[in-house]
Amino acid sequence: MAQKRVLMKGNEVIAEAAIRAGCRNYFGYPITPQTEVMHYMAKKMVQIGGNFVQAESELAAINMVYGCAAAGFRVMTSSSSPGISLKQEGISYIAGAELPAVVVNIVRGGPGLGGILPAQGDYFQATKGGGHGDYRNIVIAPASVQELYELTVEAFNLADKYRNLVMIMGDGTLGQMMEPVAFRDEEPIVDVKKPWAACGRCKTEDGSIRPHNTVTSIYIDPDTLEYKNRELQEKYKVIEENEQRWEAVNIEDAEVIITAFSTCSRISRNVIRQAAEMGIKVGMIRPITLWPFPKKAFAEVAAQSSVKAFLDVELNAGQMIEDVRLAVNGTKPVYFHGRMGGNLPTQKEILDKIVRIHNGETVEGGIV
Repeated sequence: MAQKRVLMKGNEVIAEAAIRAGCRNYFGYPITPQTEVMHYMAKKMVQIGGNFVQAESELAAINMVYGCAAAGFRVMTSSSSPGISLKQEGISYIAGAELPAVVVNIVRGGPGLGGILPAQGDYFQATKGGGHGDYRNIVIAPASVQELYELTVEAFNLADKYRNLVMIMGDGTLGQMMEPVAFRDEEPIVDVKKPWAACGRCKTEDGSIRPHNTVTSIYIDPDTLEYKNRELQEKYKVIEENEQRWEAVNIEDAEVIITAFSTCSRISRNVIRQAAEMGIKVGMIRPITLWPFPKKAFAEVAAQSSVKAFLDVELNAGQMIEDVRLAVNGTKPVYFHGRMGGNLPTQKEILDKIVRIHNGETVEGGIV
């Protein structure tokens, strides 16, 4: 049963959701526009007997996450774009050791220090690994404060299920905005046994002796390392098959399909209504998992005879569009509309491009 709805800021909802999901360990370093996650954890962890550390750096924080996850505990860190870049070495180590952990990235404009306004320029970094080696993070992109709650809880379950890092990727708008959120009375927490966790030689609850165990990502022998990598790739195939998530909006008989995630998808919903008033049928595929990318949805919709084209809308120079084009596989043209620097696309900008696509005009940002 859901409780009554309360008005909360997105960043604070992430922290509250993590606590409700059983996270009692948070290690981080302040950076705008996600600092409220850290502030909330600093206050709440003391009250519930959890562990909060403001680390001396982002690099220190992610290595604390490694250690806590290796011991078998639910753990989270959060940051924003430049801070996530600093965590990449540790994220790769976590992937190599197959440790479950949750990392939050409330994306700001870049490259470099950029600015503190919202952006989606970290898509490549999040979905293609970001650090060294062959690995994947599960990447979740909520589009509302309510989804920040629900998908943060789900992130911890997925992390434990697959022994994999899960990244929650929002943007400055989503983290700073306030919306009503309804919390559940009881969370659907998956209880996963962790016999792989690091420990000394100790007695278990049933009286048996558990042998000393360590967790590592270093494999000096090339054949051993290759075998480990192949194991990882097999796991990623299972994740890709089973965890593709998306929302389909008005796709039946649609002529133009918008693709957008997070804040851009919110803006695009009104465009769909405005286009309908003009007699143009527009639908939307909103990826909820950025990795695994919902290829199944795009392949199915691209096969519809009514669909003339796709329009990808992002807060960057064009990153997710590469995955959209691969999923559509050349069956329909894919166009792009993006803004950068913290600027948001307007409904008019998106609608104007849809009208031009519908009318068969030349549109900037078409297939390269």
